[in-house]
Amino acid sequence: MVEILLAIGIVASIFVGFNIGGSSTGIAWGPPVGAGIIKKTTAAALMTFFVFLGGWTVGRNVMDTLSTGIITIDLTLPAGVGVLFFIGTGILIANIFGVPVPTSMTTVGAIAGLGLATGTLNYVTIAEIVSWWIVTPVVGFWVGGIIGRYIYPEVNRRVQIEKSDGPLLILDRNATIPKPAFGPNTTWSEIGSTAVVLVVGCYMAFSAGASNVPNAAAPLVGEAGLEANIAIVIATFAIGLGGFTIARRTMDSVGGELSDIPLLAALFVMVTAATITTLLSWIGIPISLVMATVMTIVGIGWGRASRPVTFREAITRDTEQSEIIPGAITAEEMEGEPAAPIGEEEPDAVLEAGDLFRPRAVMKYVSMWIIGPAVSTLLAYGFFMLVPGVA
Repeated sequence: MVEILLAIGIVASIFVGFNIGGSSTGIAWGPPVGAGIIKKTTAAALMTFFVFLGGWTVGRNVMDTLSTGIITIDLTLPAGVGVLFFIGTGILIANIFGVPVPTSMTTVGAIAGLGLATGTLNYVTIAEIVSWWIVTPVVGFWVGGIIGRYIYPEVNRRVQIEKSDGPLLILDRNATIPKPAFGPNTTWSEIGSTAVVLVVGCYMAFSAGASNVPNAAAPLVGEAGLEANIAIVIATFAIGLGGFTIARRTMDSVGGELSDIPLLAALFVMVTAATITTLLSWIGIPISLVMATVMTIVGIGWGRASRPVTFREAITRDTEQSEIIPGAITAEEMEGEPAAPIGEEEPDAVLEAGDLFRPRAVMKYVSMWIIGPAVSTLLAYGFFMLVPGVA
């Protein structure tokens, strides 16, 4: 009976990891794939490797919090299977609404529901986790705002991410030993910019592994029956499977609903979100990579849009003479050109820019950060109250 229940738990873990892979791969590799810098299959392979690396290293701290920190008892195998079921339910609800699932928050909610039902909830740990859920969007927004106002325009003026026609590298068969060589239109600048994009994508994948591998692995670790190493491998396999399959569509559509953001700005967003997520994972806080990503996009857009307003005008609220264009960062004509100094009007190309982000989409994302963990908490609480023997 125990073996059958463990097998069911592993299947549930794979289901959770599979859906995580579909969502996280799109977030990490959607911009480079959309820009034609990397193929989907290569992106999925890199995603799998660096997810494993993130889960194997930093992710263990999050796993400890999920398996032993939120409740004062170890998760049993039946309880772990039940938690995975409610995590999967939360993912399903998010998929129905068509938004990236806040998996870490849903996981915490399911375990918290178990703790409430059994009287074993560690309120100090939950309070710390929830406080970081409140602080993280604020941090992402303001870091993005500083980048958009002061850093991005200068970098955008000096740096252009190139993508020439034809392959980046070819295999030179004329030499005695075939060796890699530049493609027919490849330049050193393109090689450098491509390398930066790939490094940033790998970093994003690492942070995704650190935050998301524990969500699929932790409920089955310890008293539930699996060793941590085995659980990490199973979760990585499932996330990789999702990356090679359902993420192909996600990589095509990521950013299309929320924002029309240029690749260079997307790289700033990815580095910021990955850093926030990795640091919080390192201290054992389960956090949503989607949360940090969305709020950094909003922040960098508003930071870029605020350049016509000086600091004095912002403090005194004397901004009637300055027109703020939320979509300023999407003006492709400005790539490689100097932005207007802070406090001066924007060029016509910026004034005609489209919207950076869609407020309704942002509200839908933020709503899911509340609905996802709330639903998983209530469902888990109700289940473990009705069936106390499972816990």
